[in-house]
Amino acid sequence: MASEDENSTTHVLVVDDDARLRRLLQRYLKENGFRVTGASSAAEARQALGFMLPDALVLDVTMPGEDGLELTRSLRGQGLDIPILLLTARGEAEDRITGLEAGADDYLGKPFEPRELLLRLKAHLRKHAPPPPSDNLRIVRLGALEFDPSRGILSGPDGVVHLTGGEAALLAVLSRRPNEVLSREEIANALDMTEIGERAVDVQVTRLRRRIEADPREPRYVHTLRGKGYMLKPGI
Repeated sequence: MASEDENSTTHVLVVDDDARLRRLLQRYLKENGFRVTGASSAAEARQALGFMLPDALVLDVTMPGEDGLELTRSLRGQGLDIPILLLTARGEAEDRITGLEAGADDYLGKPFEPRELLLRLKAHLRKHAPPPPSDNLRIVRLGALEFDPSRGILSGPDGVVHLTGGEAALLAVLSRRPNEVLSREEIANALDMTEIGERAVDVQVTRLRRRIEADPREPRYVHTLRGKGYMLKPGI
């Protein structure tokens, strides 16, 4: 496992079995102000996560043993809600959708420009950061759950419900215009998903419903309006 740069504050864990690419990414991210830890496998990544929590994870998909998709699903299942960016030689749209369904925030096909990775990484870190307080955003009631759009926090009787950055961003977008129909295009633009496509919005909606709906197949709060888009209907 590679050593860390102690001078910066935002910590990124880079996981890739390609030692050359891993070193290049580590050096590039360090040059741009990040603290970086490297791991060559999912097992090494799990070892690192056992004693530190990074701010973001850059993860190769095709690795021996546990691959990047399996690791992403596992970490999301454990409640890890930091940005996860997947890297893979398979760059087709369906592969990107598979990555999002696994719980990733973004998906870059190899080869890619390091600057593009840097820009996307920064964008997702901003998205995961708590938004500034606003007096214009009210608490949204979703049955026993409450969502605070100003902080991006969903809470219930048992405490905070962990959302990924993408899920919180989607719920915030819908909460700002309750009882209004938002097209997939509008939502994709708000979530910076236009490059991946509007189907990525459907994936995020499916993930969000699993968090807030008693029966995601019969949603009470996030409604689909065929041919038009989605609408949030708050209520008790």
